[in-house]
Amino acid sequence: MPSLSKHIRSRNPSAIRLAGIRFAGRRDGTRALNVAIGNVSLPMHPAMIQRLHSFGGPESPFRDGVVRYTPTVGTDETRQAFLNVIAASGLPAAGLHVLVTDGGSQAMELVTVACCGPAGTSEAPLLLIDAAYPNYKAFAQRLGRATVSFSRELEDEGLFSLPRPEEIRDLLNRHRPGALVVIPYDNPTGQFYDHQTMVQLARLCVEFDLWMVSDEAYRELYYTGGRPTSIWALSEEEVPGITGRRISIETASKVWNGCGLRIGALVTDNPELHARCEAENTASLCSNALGQWVFGALAGQSHEQLQAWFRQQREYYQPMMESFAERTRELVPGVVVGRPSAALYTVVDLRRVVGRDFDAQDFVMWCAEEGAVDMDGERWTLLMAPMPEFYSSLSGEENPGRTQMRVAFVESPEVMAKVPILLAGLLEQYLRRPAVLLDA
Repeated sequence: MPSLSKHIRSRNPSAIRLAGIRFAGRRDGTRALNVAIGNVSLPMHPAMIQRLHSFGGPESPFRDGVVRYTPTVGTDETRQAFLNVIAASGLPAAGLHVLVTDGGSQAMELVTVACCGPAGTSEAPLLLIDAAYPNYKAFAQRLGRATVSFSRELEDEGLFSLPRPEEIRDLLNRHRPGALVVIPYDNPTGQFYDHQTMVQLARLCVEFDLWMVSDEAYRELYYTGGRPTSIWALSEEEVPGITGRRISIETASKVWNGCGLRIGALVTDNPELHARCEAENTASLCSNALGQWVFGALAGQSHEQLQAWFRQQREYYQPMMESFAERTRELVPGVVVGRPSAALYTVVDLRRVVGRDFDAQDFVMWCAEEGAVDMDGERWTLLMAPMPEFYSSLSGEENPGRTQMRVAFVESPEVMAKVPILLAGLLEQYLRRPAVLLDA
C-alpha cells in the first residue's frame, strides 16, 4: 500500500474529542454526559433562528434552491454583522477589516500561516500562553509552524497566575516569536483577562515587534462586572504603536450558540494583512453561504438588542458555574476548581486529592470505556477533556495538566448539576480498582 506522510501518521484525536470517540465504542447501555467539548446546546439568537426558519421564504437568497459561492471575503451583510457585534460591546469598529472564515478555526490557521514562519527556520514561531487551547498547536503542526509557550499556574484558590513580566521578556528574547495569542475570556481556564492585563501584554507585543492576536470567541461572557475587555479597547494613548498589529478572531459558535454554522472571522486593523489573508483564502473559495446568511441577521440588530442578549447569556452561565464549583468542592474534598470569571469552562485539578502522580488522561479514558454510576435508574458516565495536551511548555511529570480536566458548561443547569455527583462517584470507583500486577 502507498505510505502515509510522517505528519498524518503521528496524529491522534484532540483531547477535546478523544473521550467522545472512545465512548462511541461502548455497547453496555451506559449514557454519557459529555462536558469535554464546548458544543453549546442553547438556541441561537432569535434573529438568527428566524433566518434559519425562512430559507425558502421570499426574502431568502436561497428561495429558488440555488446556493452559489459568496465572495471569498464574505458577504457584505455578514461582515457588517461582525462589526455590529464588536460595536455593540462599546468598542470602536471604524477602520476594521473583516474576512469571513469557516468558524474561528480557519481564522486560527490563517493567522498562524500569516504571522509565523516554517518550523526549523529563522522565521518567528507562534507564542501561546499555557494552558492554551490545543487547536492552535495542532494547526501550527499541520502548517509546519513552530510554537513556543509560557505557563500559568493554577493556584489553590482557583486562579491562574501569569509569570512575572521579566520571565516573559526572557522568553521573548530567546525565541523571538512572530505573534502572541491571547484568549481574554479564556478557553480552557475560564479566567478573565482584565483591561490592564491586556495593556501589559500589548506593550510587550509593541516592544518585541509581535502581532497581537486576541481570540474573542467568548467576548461578553464574563462574570466580574465592569466593562468587557478586547483588543479593540486598546488605544494608542495606552499602548503607543499598537495600531496596525491587532488581530481578533471572531465566531458565531459561542456567544451566539451557532456552533454548527461554522462561521467565524479574522478581523484586523492592518489592511495589508487583510488583503494577503483574503488572497490566501481564495484557495478555499468561500465560507458556508447558508451559515453566513443566518449570522448576517445580526447586522440589523440594534446595540440595545444585542446588549440585552449579552446580559441574558451571562445571567444563564454565571449561577451554573458558581454552583458547580461549590458542589464539586463539597463532594470531592481538597479539589481545586477554577474560579468562574469568564467563558463557559472551568478546570478541575485533583492534585491535592490523589497526588501529582494521578493521570487525568487515564481516568478520563476509563470513564469513557468502563466507568459508570447508577443515577436516576440509569447507568451514567462523564466525558471530560484531559488537560496535558493544553500545556506544551512542560512535559511528563512536570506537566500540570497531568492532574487536571476541563469541564464545559454546555448542558442545562439541571443536567450540569449531575456533573459533580458523577465526578465524585467515578473517581471513587477508579481509585478502588485492583492494582494491575505486572510480570517480573
